[in-house]
Amino acid sequence: MMIPPPESWDTRMQRAEELAREAEATKELLNFYAKLLQSQKEVDEFLRSRPGWLPSGSLAEDLPLVRECAVVVLRTVEANGPASLADEARGLTSTSTAVDEMLLEYWNRPSDTQFFAKAILQPYMRWLAESGVHPFHRQFETSERRCPFCGGMPQVSFLKIKEETSESGNRDLVCATCTINWSFRRVACAYCGEERPTKLGYFHTPEYDHIRVEACDTCKHYIKGVDLTRLGFAIPLVDEVAAAALDVWSNEHGYTKIELNLLGL
Repeated sequence: MMIPPPESWDTRMQRAEELAREAEATKELLNFYAKLLQSQKEVDEFLRSRPGWLPSGSLAEDLPLVRECAVVVLRTVEANGPASLADEARGLTSTSTAVDEMLLEYWNRPSDTQFFAKAILQPYMRWLAESGVHPFHRQFETSERRCPFCGGMPQVSFLKIKEETSESGNRDLVCATCTINWSFRRVACAYCGEERPTKLGYFHTPEYDHIRVEACDTCKHYIKGVDLTRLGFAIPLVDEVAAAALDVWSNEHGYTKIELNLLGL
């Protein structure tokens, strides 16, 4: 079952700012993420406020408007991002052709290293999901491990009690592309589907008591899981960024993340 994202842009921003105040190691990262979320909110509001316009689901057709609001994200990164990203943003701001090519490349052949395209298109894709307008001209594998709406890879998983009679949380995956949620098996690899308990490992540290690494020794991939039964006000996409230390641990132990988050971790 596909579920629209439950939290608003403001809720995500507030959570990023709150975590930045609490975590010295990731303060700079989270402050930048909060500003990036603000720019994504502005993209979302721009697209929704166009009189008499609705998205078609074809990026090529909707590109003129998406390109127009892309500058909001680019200028935010130019002003607040790391030097390398700021320089790249400056270059993209100077030419619309490069922006068009970047967005269409991501649309047709997405990569989790395409920071700017992913940041710009997340609000567009989220609106498509909420309005029920399916994206087309995109061919992806149909699998329970991919987003049922856009075919994106999972960014993070979370456990949440959905039924009062349930003693443990149900597991959902969050799409890295459009950020919707969909139900997934609780004990299974989100990349290859492995179900054998001996091949699945779960690792966490007391510093992030509600977040764990969910790793698979069959495909050597991992995803971070946020346990909302332990911390109900956590925001999976944001808390996942704050627990950057778990990504370092996972990489050191030979695991590859299913999808890098928006900040490249």
